[in-house]
Amino acid sequence: MRLQKDLHQPHSAGIDGLVNLSEYPVHDLGGVRGQALIQACREQLEENGCVVLKRFVLEDALDRLERETERLSPEAHYNQTETNPYNSDADPSLPANHPKNRFDDRTNGFVAGDRIGAGTIIRQVYEDPSFQRFVAAVVGIDDIFEYADPLAGLVVNVLREGCQHPWHYDTNEFIVTMMTRQSDQSGEFQYAPGIRSPNGENFDAVENVLDGDLSQVKSLALEPGDLQVFFGRYSLHRVTPVAGNRERHTVIFAYAKEPGFIGRPERALRIFGRMAPIHEQLLKQDMKRTDNLAD
Repeated sequence: MRLQKDLHQPHSAGIDGLVNLSEYPVHDLGGVRGQALIQACREQLEENGCVVLKRFVLEDALDRLERETERLSPEAHYNQTETNPYNSDADPSLPANHPKNRFDDRTNGFVAGDRIGAGTIIRQVYEDPSFQRFVAAVVGIDDIFEYADPLAGLVVNVLREGCQHPWHYDTNEFIVTMMTRQSDQSGEFQYAPGIRSPNGENFDAVENVLDGDLSQVKSLALEPGDLQVFFGRYSLHRVTPVAGNRERHTVIFAYAKEPGFIGRPERALRIFGRMAPIHEQLLKQDMKRTDNLAD
């Protein structure tokens, strides 16, 4: 797996004073310390399907970061639904205990990207070229691209008391998130690394997890300022129900392997309660995935 090209390119000033560059030299990936960082991240991804960079955000910027998502959180659209791990309909041809027929409550709030201004810390990080080169190098591809989707590229996930995200897979092969505010209680991130692959669903193992077997499940104690890179398309994962008056806030930095990515219109409507004009246009097209997985 080779490093992304042009790792010595200069970075913008967007992350200066925000990111802990002395600990995480994402601005100098061609240097010895930058290459060591990439290698360490890749080894964690290979072993665990996930890498967490503790205190990625500088201590001096943490309060600003939390205030920022707190200010944005009232813009969140909440949706409540019963869902299976594949965000699909039930399959009556399968047994009742099959993962496709196992549904749980999903209640989440999401602040759409068009509500997040250009001057925010999280947008500066999302759009920073050196940060993007770092993410691409870690996941082992030449380039990544910001979404062309005005709603789903940069998102704030807001979980208030009683909210949860039950066992599921991500639509994206990888996702990048940053915790900005922890809840009073629970809201724990748990995942079963690599439980499925492009070659198979491994339904029996998924069923064991849904039945409460956590022997193959890892738990992460995320804190504000932590950055997470996660292969969520292949690792079943959840956020346990939040308790207490303090909301849990997580920023989602979504990137694509090709330019011009737009999310499915029905997903935009479900997650954000509305569609952008580009989604209206896509309603007339037949959108298909490039793999054969259930979702």
